[in-house]
Amino acid sequence: MTILRIDNLSLAYGHLPLLAHADFQIEVGERVCLVGRNGTGKSTLLRIITGAAIPDEGEVWRREGLRIGHLDQEVPPDSDETVFHVVAGGLGELGLLLTEYHEAAQAARPDALKRMSELHPRIEALGGWNINQKVETILTRLGLPADLRLTDASGGIRRQTMLARALVSEPDLLLLDEPTNHLDIAAISWLEKYLATYRGALIFITHDRTLVRRLATRIVDLDRGRLVSFPGNFENYLRKKEEFLEIEARAAAKFDKKLAEEEAWIRRGIKARRTRNEGRVRALQAMRHERARRIEVLGQARFGIDAGDISGKLVVDLRRVSFSYGGEPIVRDLSTAILRRDRVGIIGPNGSGKSTLLKLILGELAPTSGDVVRGTRLQIAYFDQHRRRLDVEKTVRENMTDGSDYVTVRGRSRHVIGYLKDFLFPPARIDSPVKALSGGERNRLLLAKIFTRSVNMMVLDEPTNDLDVDTLELLEDLLADYKGTLLLVSHDRTFLDNVVTSTLVFEGEGKIGEYVGGYADWARYRERMAELSAPVAPARSVASAAARAKAKNAKLSYKEQRELEALPAKIEALEAEQAELHAALSDENFHREPREKIAAAAARLEALARELETSYARWQELER
Repeated sequence: MTILRIDNLSLAYGHLPLLAHADFQIEVGERVCLVGRNGTGKSTLLRIITGAAIPDEGEVWRREGLRIGHLDQEVPPDSDETVFHVVAGGLGELGLLLTEYHEAAQAARPDALKRMSELHPRIEALGGWNINQKVETILTRLGLPADLRLTDASGGIRRQTMLARALVSEPDLLLLDEPTNHLDIAAISWLEKYLATYRGALIFITHDRTLVRRLATRIVDLDRGRLVSFPGNFENYLRKKEEFLEIEARAAAKFDKKLAEEEAWIRRGIKARRTRNEGRVRALQAMRHERARRIEVLGQARFGIDAGDISGKLVVDLRRVSFSYGGEPIVRDLSTAILRRDRVGIIGPNGSGKSTLLKLILGELAPTSGDVVRGTRLQIAYFDQHRRRLDVEKTVRENMTDGSDYVTVRGRSRHVIGYLKDFLFPPARIDSPVKALSGGERNRLLLAKIFTRSVNMMVLDEPTNDLDVDTLELLEDLLADYKGTLLLVSHDRTFLDNVVTSTLVFEGEGKIGEYVGGYADWARYRERMAELSAPVAPARSVASAAARAKAKNAKLSYKEQRELEALPAKIEALEAEQAELHAALSDENFHREPREKIAAAAARLEALARELETSYARWQELER
């Protein structure tokens, strides 16, 4: 059943058409991912759906009584309301009652207790206690402090608060604009599972490819004002989109060839303008008009990284490093060595100390105890998640140069306009103030600023926020080929898997574990450790198993009897090999082995797990 339909929608800002006669509809229960380059109008389309923006022409039909929840990309303004108040406010009257009850419970005065007793039956009559539990669950899962006032909250907490508000109201249609921004991996995983079971329809915008792959039932591509639907998964979209662009390019080339022939014909002289050729002249004029209206495919970002001079083999040596803040341990007794060309990912919950660890490594903070020894000939670039290295009051050009029109890139002088075109900044945007840029544009500008330098050590703190998928994948490829040392903090699971070869994981109370591989490797290791630590029934000995096998011989064929007798020894061998591989992968120096060896070990470990599962299942089957 269709709950929302868009017909012939058009909207333009100046000469730029964001929507050009676009059509779209969504059915009950669909989970649609809206994709497109930064600045193409995805967020504007969501605002049109809610009624917050008005199109130039076209119609938006909404089913009668349709309830829409919306998480905007913008950070909400200051407010004296608490986080709980804002989240519960999405529930209307019930939300106001729950907020009042919550505030009275916090006060715990005699008059507050009396007010709680008055509110209790009203909330119960509206079925509010289950909803209250849901509000508190969502706040806990997103790590939000219920009694913090919005005016005292960071931008990240404010956005998470608005996400919680959108989720708790359970609308018929949920619109989420970059919902994973400012969430840590645990919160993203919870959100993913929550949305997978969400009963309403969902339209979401995200750069998190893992989220798209696990959630989307359909991909809708916004490109040059057109909405094109690609049913199926993300891989199907990537394949079909490439085919679509190839067909379009061939058609455009054929059209341009025909236009060139007609232009040559019209230039040949007066014969072309005789009465009998007026139809051909009018056709040429129509072709010129069509060519003028064609919107070209947006170019790809083009940039590179200069690894500079080779650093010393030892880049950073952390020796029993500890750091505390306000008596609370952030890093506790960490010893590790980072060598030249290591690619280290740093994973942990929000507020656990990932950025603090980077500052300890960079020397911006001194450890409470222990030593941080940095190597020689280091040329370091630091991308900080708050983009403090950009002056928001200055223009794009001024942030790149000190009044000059030229930047030096890889030893060559380049005009700043030409250089910034490689980062998808049109000339008209060069003199815009940075505060007017979108989040994705600010990220690209900071990358442009960093990549003018020769650096043999890159420290990137959340570089993926707000980047479109095309730019994200280009950055991945560059980092994969980068010859220097890389430290990366990210909550983007796919990005981590594609870039890093080892991870440092914040495990609570200042403890940091070191693991081989990316996010998926760590997640598998964690699951395996949880399985091993779970209570199990006493293991059956090989001898007793063999004895039972003999007792059942009469019920089995000769071939099955031989198979059953051999299974215990086979399982023992597989488990021994598995234990050896686990020990090797847990070795603190294994992540420095060649990438091919690490990949082969991880693949063999997965294969062993499958073989063991098959062998146990077969054992149980034959013993029945």
